[in-house]
Amino acid sequence: MLAALLVLALVVTGLLAYEAHVAARSHRETAERALRDYASVAAWEMVASLGETLDAIAAPMLGAVTAGKAASPFEPLADPASFAARAPDACPGGEQRTAVAVDLRDGAARASTTTLSPATIARLRDAIVADVSESFRQERGYALLTPRGLPPIVYGVRIAEHGAPLAAYGSTLCASTLGSELIAPALRRRALLPWDVTGGVPMDSLLDVDVSDADGTLLWGTAAPAASAFGGQATAERVARLRVSVALRPTAITRLRIGPPPGSRLPLLVTLLVTTIGLLGVAVLQLRREQELARLRNDFVAGVSHELRTPLAQIMLFAETLRLGRARSEGERRQAAEIIVQEGQRLMQLVENVLHFARNERGLRPATGAPLALAPVIEETLARFSPLAAAAEVTLDAAVDDDLFVTIDAGTVRQILLNLLDNAVKHGGSGGRVTVTLARAGDDARLTVEDEGPGVRSADRERIWLPFVRVPTANGTSGSGLGLSVVRELVVLHGGRASVEDAPGGGARFVVVLPSSEPTWTSEHALASAPRRARERVP
Repeated sequence: MLAALLVLALVVTGLLAYEAHVAARSHRETAERALRDYASVAAWEMVASLGETLDAIAAPMLGAVTAGKAASPFEPLADPASFAARAPDACPGGEQRTAVAVDLRDGAARASTTTLSPATIARLRDAIVADVSESFRQERGYALLTPRGLPPIVYGVRIAEHGAPLAAYGSTLCASTLGSELIAPALRRRALLPWDVTGGVPMDSLLDVDVSDADGTLLWGTAAPAASAFGGQATAERVARLRVSVALRPTAITRLRIGPPPGSRLPLLVTLLVTTIGLLGVAVLQLRREQELARLRNDFVAGVSHELRTPLAQIMLFAETLRLGRARSEGERRQAAEIIVQEGQRLMQLVENVLHFARNERGLRPATGAPLALAPVIEETLARFSPLAAAAEVTLDAAVDDDLFVTIDAGTVRQILLNLLDNAVKHGGSGGRVTVTLARAGDDARLTVEDEGPGVRSADRERIWLPFVRVPTANGTSGSGLGLSVVRELVVLHGGRASVEDAPGGGARFVVVLPSSEPTWTSEHALASAPRRARERVP
């Protein structure tokens, strides 16, 4: 059930990450579309500004002959010289501005000067007539033409009643100053984007504006504008079909109040998803560890209960025997008392292991003080354990070096050895032999306990030192799972190491190696615990 919930949580997290990715992508696409739309709006605003600027240029020159409607469709063609004087000064470089009048009724054309050849005037006339025929509308206003090979010309149409075109009146412009005369004023005339979007930032710092003629020749702008993904185009139909291209500068995108398109959040979402998967994996591992720990603790409780029940049953049995006077002789009473003491020692050893494990949770400190002679403590411990070994029909053998000292307290040595002996008796089997050896190994003291049991598999030689771990055996021997764990913790705490290996004659050999120390002969503790031949060296 819990695994299903974790999988469901992972699926929901994946769906949320996908939805967040879709929302972020939609937000980005919307922002990019808005920026492109703003660029298109700016291009159309530039087209409108070009038309307004063209009207502002042409009206003073041509307004007198194009404004209003003719009283008669037979109104004569006005003399170009009559409105030529209203044109601005001559163009730079000596180029003359020429006023042109074209009669749309019969195709006659006249110019205000003789600087243009008749052929040029005829071509201007043909261009005007063709444009009027194709694009004329009463509300259009003035128009600009840039015929190839001819000077630019702005013209307006004189109409009669009912909107019939009678004549076209125009004036050439300076080709060399068309940008500064028409395009530059158009850029200044109106804001290409609303103030609410720009926040009052000047247009020239936000936009790149290029103006080209119908053939694509650049008239205004930069030949190599900064690369931008957000641009718009528009065509000024009545202003020589000029093509306006507007691009948002990359540095300006962040300055618009709409804000830049949000960056891709896919890496973040993928990272979050992977992190979630990792956390769920950790949760699963932790769950499995908790389940394993719960199983180990249950086994521990069962093992401790068994370890407690057996000696308690023995104690109760022989205590009742003594209390009720059922012992038939002094020997039986002594035997009952010895069994009670033995079982009490077993209980004490189990309690010591549990207490050590609890103290180890809070942290232990190694022993300090004078070095301890190991031989007397080991011999004493073997003597205390021999009744338990005899009850299990196990023979104890010992070979102990009398001249080894270790900085450790006697209680710790007893606890280490008792746990190893108890383990050897349990797993060695009835009728076996347990051999205890203490010898020097270089600068260390090496304590070994061998049994004649089935031994320890290679795969289990590290597991058996963990708390609550009990390796199943053929005879079904149980335990608390703390004894060997306590041994290793105590040994490591004093700078040593504990391991298990195969015994030469079969079975297991448990090895404890502790760093040896030099005895302090003036120490009362050393004097009391040293072997007799060591004390004889004291003057």
